[in-house]
Amino acid sequence: MNLTIEIEKEADGRFIAEVINFPGVLAYGETREEAVTKVQVLALRVLADKLEHGEVTPEL
Repeated sequence: MNLTIEIEKEADGRFIAEVINFPGVLAYGETREEAVTKVQVLALRVLADKLEHGEVTPEL
């Protein structure tokens, strides 16, 4: 599965990363890398939850 991540720099200097495929999955970080890492972890948690509840099926 490919995740499309959009990254923006906020006025306060923090970065916000959002996974376009999962509405509401976003994370802040002090650096681009930190924001991307945090949002990837969150996206995987959301995906795992959806798999657990049968909302999506795994691609093999």
